[in-house]
Amino acid sequence: MKHNQSGFTLIEIAIVLVIIGLLLGGVLKGQELINSAKVKNLATDFKNIPVFIYGYQDKFKALPGDDSAAATHLPAPATNATTPAGTQGNGVINGNWNTTINTDESFLFWQHVRLAGLAQGPTGVTDPDYIPKNAVSGKIGIQGGTATLASTPVKDANGVAIRGAYIVCSEGIPGKFAKQMDTTLDDGNTATGSMLATPTTGYVPGAAATATAAIEDATSYTVCMGI
Repeated sequence: MKHNQSGFTLIEIAIVLVIIGLLLGGVLKGQELINSAKVKNLATDFKNIPVFIYGYQDKFKALPGDDSAAATHLPAPATNATTPAGTQGNGVINGNWNTTINTDESFLFWQHVRLAGLAQGPTGVTDPDYIPKNAVSGKIGIQGGTATLASTPVKDANGVAIRGAYIVCSEGIPGKFAKQMDTTLDDGNTATGSMLATPTTGYVPGAAATATAAIEDATSYTVCMGI
């Protein structure tokens, strides 16, 4: 007995391919929008911190973290920094941006701006969520600017400490985002200017910045900016 076999016509195949193309285009566009939103959030972190600093100065004529009278200015559980010893009230936010010492000025910066109503987040220094996180779950921190290479967060292509009265750093940022952020906020070169990037893996203070051409999209970087 003869059986008739039928298959897809060229028109039907073409329609299926068009639909698949539209679906893939939608997925890719959606991913692009998600990535753009993350880059915007990462950039906003850097823009917000000067607002916290200047808002605190307007209120208390002191720097958050460095404020030697924070326990008087702010409600409980406000804490005055005690380390580095003898530096409180000197107009510099001392301590490394990624310090884990909860008596450092750079660590207590977050408690002070939160208790002052300028930022959101836990105010107890032992809270596991005390250190703020960026849009890719990396830590964010701040420290005073320094010309000492051993304590600067990162140095530029010429081996010079990143410049700025304050240095803000954000870790774990994919290379493709780091490049976009530098283009948006600085000069487009991640090894020069006020924004520098260095690999998060193996990071130490004074690490050398990586030029944009050498940035790998999927590698995580610590991005620092002088303000």
